[in-house]
Amino acid sequence: MRQTLSIAMGVLSVVEATMLALCGLLAHVIVSPDAASAGWYPETSLALGVAALALLRPFGAYRVNPLEPLDPRVFQALAGWAAVFGMFLAVTNLTQTTDAFSRSWIVATFVLGVLCLVLARAMALRYLRHLGAEGRLGPRVAVIGRGAALHETAQAVLRDPLGLARLIEAHDLDPSPEAALERLVKTIRAGKVSEVLIALSEPDTTLQSLMNELKSEAVTVRLALPSTLRQVPVLGFERPAGVPALSLSEVPLSGWSSVVKRIEDLVLGSLLLVLAAPVMLIIAVLILATTGRPVLFRQQRHGFNNNTFGVYKFRTMTTSDDGPVVPQARRGDPRITPLGRILRRTSLDELPQLVNVIKGDMSLVGPRPHAVSHNDQYAESIDGYLGRHRVKPGITGWAQVNGLRGEIDTPEKMHRRLEYDLHYIENWSLLFDLRIIAQTITILLGDPNAY
Repeated sequence: MRQTLSIAMGVLSVVEATMLALCGLLAHVIVSPDAASAGWYPETSLALGVAALALLRPFGAYRVNPLEPLDPRVFQALAGWAAVFGMFLAVTNLTQTTDAFSRSWIVATFVLGVLCLVLARAMALRYLRHLGAEGRLGPRVAVIGRGAALHETAQAVLRDPLGLARLIEAHDLDPSPEAALERLVKTIRAGKVSEVLIALSEPDTTLQSLMNELKSEAVTVRLALPSTLRQVPVLGFERPAGVPALSLSEVPLSGWSSVVKRIEDLVLGSLLLVLAAPVMLIIAVLILATTGRPVLFRQQRHGFNNNTFGVYKFRTMTTSDDGPVVPQARRGDPRITPLGRILRRTSLDELPQLVNVIKGDMSLVGPRPHAVSHNDQYAESIDGYLGRHRVKPGITGWAQVNGLRGEIDTPEKMHRRLEYDLHYIENWSLLFDLRIIAQTITILLGDPNAY
């Protein structure tokens, strides 16, 4: 919930700064409609908008109050706008440029700014209440546990004091923990749940097995406190839906991080697709001339939240395996065509995956997706393997730029690749992504593991 509200407040800050800058221009039109010269008004209006973007936040205009998340914070916004104007008047007095601005313009700009802030806050509040009514603002909670703890926790979610949380499902571990967990995982992978509360009267062996299974899912997992401790103010505990709970695992790349990464994928992915389009056309023609149709090879892979999608590649083999058994490409593989060998060596066969990035199935950077049959095999033999799918798969990744590319012919290689993938997931940043992209470009032509 707080992440969603934080994103909304970030968007609101940009919208309000833009509106406040336009207020200065509108005030100039109103006050001096026949003026031949704009003077310093356009530049000053822009400066006021930028100053508002910087100063309204310290006044708490965009702070999310966990006890009252839908507080419009109008007073804080107006106080910040007054501070912006106070700074503006101080600067004009110090630089002795007061005469460059008419008093009518100053008053009109300030009043229009007040009206814009009140209007923007009213519209934002109405929109957030609409999202809350649809269950899109608060957490979508599933509870799993047993006995009285399960019942009490589910009832607490239903009585969420903020009225924003939604109870999606409640799963009783009795009589079959395996069946309850299977139903929960199915709901998570359908994208219906954002948070799981584990409700047990007292920790037992079930807790560890639940943690082991859920840590690989793209969902926040928390352990609800027993009812005897719910009134105790314990620092460091989250309170989803008003239920004190200890966080066991968080969703990586949530909130603003997910927004930044998606923007990165759209901007850089679109740019790379435009630049690569001529090369992709030439490759398509060469494949048609030497091998015939189809030009593209589409194979099912596991992606975000363990769901499957079709990944695109230029066809480099005489076969198109996509079934329960998919042999990995190996050095000297007779299935690879002469042109395909060049494409795989230079990674040009991966260029169509830029379309997957634009569609949202993949990212430019992330754990490489494996064929479904390989994924199922590794998931059974390697603990925590499915944790790779808590983020979108990538065209390139931290494991690939560290030499772990090509055939995985030993369990040790997959363990090492998993370590690098999990390190990337837990330490993601925009600079980390840009570093991996830069390293990928430098090693493409000299990677001995590409075949």
